[in-house]
Amino acid sequence: MEVSRFLRNPITVDRRGPEADGTPVPPGLPPITTPEESRRRREPEAPAQVAELRHLAFIVDGNRTWAKARGLSTREGHRAGGNKILEVLDWCEDYGIRTVTFWALSVANLDRPAAQLDPLLAVIEDGMNYLADTDRWAVNPIGAFDLLPPRTARAMRAVKERSAQSAGMRVNVAVGYGGRQELVDAVRRSVAELAARGLGAEEIAGALDEQAIARHLYTSGQPDPDLVIRTSGAQRLSGFMPWQGFQSELYFCSALWPDLTRDDFDAALESYRLRSRTRGV
Repeated sequence: MEVSRFLRNPITVDRRGPEADGTPVPPGLPPITTPEESRRRREPEAPAQVAELRHLAFIVDGNRTWAKARGLSTREGHRAGGNKILEVLDWCEDYGIRTVTFWALSVANLDRPAAQLDPLLAVIEDGMNYLADTDRWAVNPIGAFDLLPPRTARAMRAVKERSAQSAGMRVNVAVGYGGRQELVDAVRRSVAELAARGLGAEEIAGALDEQAIARHLYTSGQPDPDLVIRTSGAQRLSGFMPWQGFQSELYFCSALWPDLTRDDFDAALESYRLRSRTRGV
């Protein structure tokens, strides 16, 4: 199997910025430590599990900004972001987290010019295939696949099928995802299910409850996210998981996604650990 495009030439640059030491970052793609090497070099003692952290979600933000600041192409920015996902998955396993979600492409992103969208779709397709081929994780693409280009939609469905029986950590990758779109899809499926049982309009309205809709969410059967982390400094959810995230804790990190470090990650989980979680207002 050909190695994923974003893995062939991993890239990294000083996270302080291209002018931090007075020397512009060269536009080339120097080889760096791979995720496997990084994992071997970490301290052998793994962190303790964070109580009640069953599902960790990420709003992946900052790939294009990262690339632009360094004079690199959009494709190279997304490749760097793909490499970071591999690193973060190792960190999540260290903490014993069983479900992780990455929001990689929104419905709104599909309106971007082809010059911006096509490189991202290519990296996503390659990356998803690579994750599934490792057979380490249960890779679960989620989103409105009918809105994606046909080639990308086929790739997402194929990965979902190939990885369905994996016993590893569940890895949701949201592609063509929008929170409102998910709710519309869930309601439509719920209504169709009830109509197929022969119910009329009034009966459907009476039977359409929270449980009926939840069964048709993209993450049906999974725990809701306990913690949502967004990179790049933006402090908004942009419509991410409005149903599942109504009780989620939020953490906003200033680092661009490709620059996220293990210290950033540990700080986010430590912040979560120190919070007193309550249900309701």
